[in-house]
Amino acid sequence: MDIMKFVIRIRAHIIKYIACVFALTLFVFPQIVSAEGDQYLDGKIQQVNTETGVITVVLQNDGTVVEIENNEIGISGLDFQKGDTVVVTQSEDLDGEPFYYITDFKRSSTLVWLFVLFVLLTTIVGRRKGFASLCGMVFSFFILFWFVIPRIMAGGNPIVFSILGAFIIIPVIFLLSHGVNKKTTSAMIGTIIALIITGVLAHVSIHFSKLTGLATEEAGMLGGLGIGVENIKGLLLGGIIIGLLGILDDVTVTQASLVYKLKETNPNLSKAALFGKAIDVGRDHIASVVNTLVLVYAGAAMPLLLLFVDSSLSYEQAINVEIVAEEIVRTLVATIGLILAVPITTYIVCYRIGSEKGK
Repeated sequence: MDIMKFVIRIRAHIIKYIACVFALTLFVFPQIVSAEGDQYLDGKIQQVNTETGVITVVLQNDGTVVEIENNEIGISGLDFQKGDTVVVTQSEDLDGEPFYYITDFKRSSTLVWLFVLFVLLTTIVGRRKGFASLCGMVFSFFILFWFVIPRIMAGGNPIVFSILGAFIIIPVIFLLSHGVNKKTTSAMIGTIIALIITGVLAHVSIHFSKLTGLATEEAGMLGGLGIGVENIKGLLLGGIIIGLLGILDDVTVTQASLVYKLKETNPNLSKAALFGKAIDVGRDHIASVVNTLVLVYAGAAMPLLLLFVDSSLSYEQAINVEIVAEEIVRTLVATIGLILAVPITTYIVCYRIGSEKGK
């Protein structure tokens, strides 16, 4: 009966979290005012004239037929064919007359089917826990897109709101995905501590390596939206914190589960012996996660790596280029945070088990 009351209380706290975030989003923090600009329309290519370079497109919203020159395509190098569904941007010239140009292919239908397959497999294979993890994913995106990102776009500090978002996301996704138990709460504590340490380390690393966050084209676009230089720099740190959060979930929950299973197998293990055995297994976990994280970052930065190898710069000169240094800092700081999460979580679980034994 006491356990049921505790579960109900935890669920009530989750509802309060969601209500508070929604209230903050709507009433407390400044909102973004959307500016009028170009319209993005769906279109289907009716004809491609290779001789004149004119592409005939039927707009799917009202059936209007427009002709677009090849040099008016928003992204160069795209090979459009008859029947392709594309995104058409409608703008106005200096005289106020509308003109159109093709921005890109329309890929949303393919992405939707891929997402449906992902949801089905997660639910069928993962069952209740899979469905719970999907709910946690939805909540995480809700916090990011309706709380963290709008506050940053409105001029808020990226570091502050990234940390606030992480602290709101952690209890919800952990409790939804892994249930209300001592293992989950121990993993939550370990995750929060590791996240704080990583945030401090990231701040120090960014400061001493003199990273500005302005090395990419995206940073220049954000500057055009009115986001200041200091906030763009803070986005780099905020990105590290949010990106690390999902991987910490796996590391801390796995390590907490391991400690409790070891204790169930041999209840006579002392706190020190339990910690030692769990850390031995945790070292293997660290090795695999480090390899995974490094390869994930390397895969995401593959075009950058190609430029790195093909460059006439020496390795010492290349790593001093900010866009390269930024990826190195991101990878190393996140990896250090993951490594620290293993002994921190293991100690917390062993301490709680030892305290329970003493009681």
